[in-house]
Amino acid sequence: MSDTLSPLDAAGVRAAVDDALAAAAAASDLDSLKAVRLAYAGDRSPLALANRAIGSLAPSDKGAAGRLVGPARAEVNAALAARQAELEAERDARVLVDEAVDVTLPVERALPGARHPLETLAEKMCDVFVAMGWEVAEGPEVETEWHNFDALNFDPDHPARQMQDTFFVAPADSALVLRTHTSPVQARAMLERSAALLTEGRGIYVVCPGKTFRTDELDATHTPVFHQIEGLAIDKGLTMANLKGTLDHFARAMFGPDAVTRLRPSYFPFTEPSAEMDLRCFVCGGADTACRTCSGTGWIEWGGCGMTHPNVIRAAGIDPDVYTGFAFGMGVERTLMFRHAVKDMRDMVEGDVRFSRQFGMEL
Repeated sequence: MSDTLSPLDAAGVRAAVDDALAAAAAASDLDSLKAVRLAYAGDRSPLALANRAIGSLAPSDKGAAGRLVGPARAEVNAALAARQAELEAERDARVLVDEAVDVTLPVERALPGARHPLETLAEKMCDVFVAMGWEVAEGPEVETEWHNFDALNFDPDHPARQMQDTFFVAPADSALVLRTHTSPVQARAMLERSAALLTEGRGIYVVCPGKTFRTDELDATHTPVFHQIEGLAIDKGLTMANLKGTLDHFARAMFGPDAVTRLRPSYFPFTEPSAEMDLRCFVCGGADTACRTCSGTGWIEWGGCGMTHPNVIRAAGIDPDVYTGFAFGMGVERTLMFRHAVKDMRDMVEGDVRFSRQFGMEL
């Protein structure tokens, strides 16, 4: 193969073609064929240089040189293309064999996710009240101070209004907070349903699940973001007996037919009288003074409750002399800890699917 091939040298052109055909046939893969193409059909190949030299020939010789070099180059290009097609077919066939997958073999599927037990438990808690004819009500998580505090009878100087307890939304005069409880939904529910109550006599019975926010540090028993479920009933003639019966039914639905409750006097701005609701210790049954679960008292606090304060009823435009009501609220995390003996609340927020999967589906 000469770099000075004359475009009029028929024997030399033929030899260059034969060399190219032999090299193409000998190429064992696409990479080696690429090297052959550069050597025999590239810009510096003998045939390409001979074709370029045609321009410097005498006019009478150009025609003969073109008829000699042109078909030669075409023959080389055709041979290279044919060999490339062969090598690509061999590569594709080899890939089908080397990368074949037996779809009949059993495989280890990626484990699916799971619904969080807080979500499924909250739905179960709501279902208890829906079965009694109550409605599920929801409200915004970014709430006005009026709905979060004023409508619920919180004094202007109440400690809960301080930044060490409540997340305020900037700017400081926005009068917006991240709701500290789901009780603002009660205020909204009364405002939205007061017309039907006053004109149609239709009582207000709502259960309010949702996410709440307080400036707590995350530890085994506290978290700055947690879930509550609250209930509100406004109607004529409601008493503490109705509240106690409702909570007893709720407790048995959550913890079994043997659940025992008690009401212990307490104080909340939005209820009067107010009470803490306790559950008989489900570990010792009140018989072990050394029980770590109930600290030997025999009772475990579950939530707060009471008769709706007249000021709260009045704030919604309802006459508290005609209508009475009761309200209660429990933590969903706390209920989950009671039902399933979860020891550390941090397990609920770490996002480990193994934690969620062990609870299955709430039924």
